[in-house]
Amino acid sequence: MTLVHLAYLAAASLFILGLRSLSSPRTARLGNLLSMLGMLVAVVVTLLDRRIVDFTWIVAGLVVGSGIGVAMGRLVKMTAMPQMVGLLNAFGGGASALVVLAEFLLNPRMAQAPALITAGGMFIGMMTFTGSLSAFAKLQGILRGAPILFPGQRSVNLLLHLAILAAVVLFGLDLIGFRRELLYLVLILSAVVGITLVLPIGGADMPVIISLLNSYSGLAAAAGGFVLGNTVLIVSGALVGATGIILSTLMCKAMNRSLLNVLFGAVGAGGGEGQAAETGKRVTRYTPTDAAAMLENADSVIVVPGYGLAVSQAQHVLHEVVSILRARGAEVRYAIHPVAGRMPGHMNVLLAEANVPYDLMKDMEEINEEFAAADVVLVVGANDVVNPAAREKGNPLSGMPILQADRARSVLILKRSLAPGFAGVDNPLFYQDKTMMVFGDAKELLQKVVGQLKAA
Repeated sequence: MTLVHLAYLAAASLFILGLRSLSSPRTARLGNLLSMLGMLVAVVVTLLDRRIVDFTWIVAGLVVGSGIGVAMGRLVKMTAMPQMVGLLNAFGGGASALVVLAEFLLNPRMAQAPALITAGGMFIGMMTFTGSLSAFAKLQGILRGAPILFPGQRSVNLLLHLAILAAVVLFGLDLIGFRRELLYLVLILSAVVGITLVLPIGGADMPVIISLLNSYSGLAAAAGGFVLGNTVLIVSGALVGATGIILSTLMCKAMNRSLLNVLFGAVGAGGGEGQAAETGKRVTRYTPTDAAAMLENADSVIVVPGYGLAVSQAQHVLHEVVSILRARGAEVRYAIHPVAGRMPGHMNVLLAEANVPYDLMKDMEEINEEFAAADVVLVVGANDVVNPAAREKGNPLSGMPILQADRARSVLILKRSLAPGFAGVDNPLFYQDKTMMVFGDAKELLQKVVGQLKAA
């Protein structure tokens, strides 16, 4: 047992070191390797410690799971990474729910403390499972990305939570019997809560909800660890739960909103997706040739990527544009907003796939003061994160920190249309005299810009 505990301690240490390395793009690969090594140690030691006689199902699970994992890793494009993260969160929550259910079925007369944890783990695990599947459906376009609301939605959610709480207490304390039925009731109601939790979330808030569901999956795993009496599962689940909550809090701070506002504010419910811009305003339309000329004459350029970059898969051609400009002596940096995209770090992942040097990716806090000195800000598929309306009161973006693109000498925006972002707020930046609007698919537009720059 001493060796087992030492191995678990080593695995936990590798998890912590891995998380520490994941805090920087430069060391993220090492962080992944350390975390994977820690999990390998934990799994191997657990299998040996439990003295399993028949490994048939375990080997079958390893083969099938490994095959699915390899296929997902090779076939899923980086632009679809948010959807895959949603699915992985669902797998984690569902697995934890099945573990605590199986443990109860093996030991239906469990004491009060483990029974309460079992019911709580079932609640968190099933809520994570269906909530993450709903998030996947929104990100994949199966469900509408804007908030989906129905009359009395908050009241229904409140009643569901109260019913689950009552069922958990009755199950844990075994006050009325019917333990199996109560646990099944928790399972069903929790599955419904997961769906109703995510339906009112708008696309702009998806990064927060993805990290929150990731936190839930960790808490569900920790509950499973308590039920099984497995130390390393408790530690790893607690680490995932804590880091997910911290990340969710940091992103809420970046949007100047509370977590409750994200969960229940239904930002974007007014139909921000595809909603036409305000009438009576005029924009200056330009061509890719005009854009290439503007970039060619700039000494300082800041690039602001957004979700439109991911949709058009334009990260490689964008990096080609940047490489040409840098080869000609221009200073070019990428400005990354904390909630740009559909998951935490979405823009960093896309740019890393295009081999953008890490030192060119600047966080909002370190680059915001540099916008005023930039000759051109190139906005590719971003909207809410550069919307000056956030400085005004009385709209869904009010108070949200933004990238100060409107402070630059000129702004070049590549966008499909004048439709506002997911918050549903029209962007005054589109109508400023110094703004050049180039409409179309970002990848196609940037390919034309590359052609113009090479011909110059």
